[in-house]
Amino acid sequence: MATYLHFFSSLQLIFYIIYIVLIAGTVAVVISENRSPAKTISWMLVLIFIPIVGLIFYNVVGKDTRRMRNISEQKYREIKDLSFKHLTYNRNIKIIPEYSNLIKLLQNNNLSYLMQGSKIEIITEGKKMFESLLDDMQKAKHHIHIEFFIFNNDETGQKVKEMLMKKAAEGVEVRFIYDNVANWWVPKKFYNEMKQSGVQITSLMKLHFPKIASKLNYRNHRKIVVIDGITAYTGGMNISNNYSINPHWRDTQLRIQGQGTLGLQASFLIDWYSAGEPFLDEKQYFPEAKTYTQSLMQIATGGPYSLYHNLLQAMINIIIGAKKYIYMQTPYFLPSEPLLQALQVAALSGVDVRLMVSRKSDSSYVDPAAHSYYSDLLEAGMKIYEIEDKFMHAKTLVADDMLSVIGSANLDFRSFETNFEINCYIYDPIIARQNRDIFLSDMDECREILLKNWKKRTQLRRFLDSCMRLFAPLM
Repeated sequence: MATYLHFFSSLQLIFYIIYIVLIAGTVAVVISENRSPAKTISWMLVLIFIPIVGLIFYNVVGKDTRRMRNISEQKYREIKDLSFKHLTYNRNIKIIPEYSNLIKLLQNNNLSYLMQGSKIEIITEGKKMFESLLDDMQKAKHHIHIEFFIFNNDETGQKVKEMLMKKAAEGVEVRFIYDNVANWWVPKKFYNEMKQSGVQITSLMKLHFPKIASKLNYRNHRKIVVIDGITAYTGGMNISNNYSINPHWRDTQLRIQGQGTLGLQASFLIDWYSAGEPFLDEKQYFPEAKTYTQSLMQIATGGPYSLYHNLLQAMINIIIGAKKYIYMQTPYFLPSEPLLQALQVAALSGVDVRLMVSRKSDSSYVDPAAHSYYSDLLEAGMKIYEIEDKFMHAKTLVADDMLSVIGSANLDFRSFETNFEINCYIYDPIIARQNRDIFLSDMDECREILLKNWKKRTQLRRFLDSCMRLFAPLM
């Protein structure tokens, strides 16, 4: 008996030694990745205080793959140049001086070309958006390219699916990129029926062993539709009943015609190639774009393969450069330290900084962490509004009656550092005023969070919010 006890004690000791070595090694890797101190400390807390589970959790969702790429920087540049060679590019575009630095930033950190003359429609009603989308798809003659984070097998998903299958059967080229994890519950039959009708389907990141753990955390959060290279859609809306018929779900989408469509086309085709599919640069995917307006636009993507945190850099540039006001809408607000500091600087400088979020989001663990940032911002003079009876899923920004940003990126760590995202940067006073008026209209359904009332929260509530804030970089 004593021999058995000694044997198991020895095994237990060996296990502890191996585990300590693994934890120490993983902590060393986390430190050597030179991430932000907040994120590094968050992961160290998880690894140290949640034994075994923390180690598994880090290997599944914590590894930094920013230096791992499905596509090389050289190939990325080559494809983007090929994509835009078809543009009738106006070298004499008059750049708005106040945004010259932002324009150069997006050109340098994301090869985001400045495009002129797009026709832009802001759509805030899901029913209207899907009616318009299905109508445009029905008119497709050559191709439909579609990429969504969520494509549900519900009434809305079935309608879009049937339209894609119908057009594919007519001989239209239909290509569809989906996210593996976000749609894991969608039955294989759903995709097989589309494939059998001629729809070409792929996912941006293939989840195959043994590399599944290193890719599981990186979600393709982009929303892109391009029809015949003439009409395109992007924004916050996915393919789901929530977006089309749920009156308590508030979102924003763009319908674009002109050169902006070709910018979204380039982004889709880069993703298509990155997913292991043939690269398509034929002229028919890039028809000559009409000039509708004087608006300027850049389309920028962000994700784990980018050398920089492109969209975060752009956001900080916008906030620091604002002169009069910045109005923002987001479903999830978990700012990194640089973003938090930029917002405080702007508010303290007299800029009218307003943030609109939901009173209650669809992620209960995110809300307490978000609340922990309120005091820091309210004390600096920023205004925070919570929409009462709707879930605010829109990701928008408007500044100084000139700049609008609408896309897929939330104001949180995940969108700026982890997910594949896409945003449109629109330099146009007409669109900016429309975007501003939408924000002001939404304020009618909000309650303002006042600092004097916010300070009355119980100590326990504040402590719990602060505890959740420790894990904000991991959410």
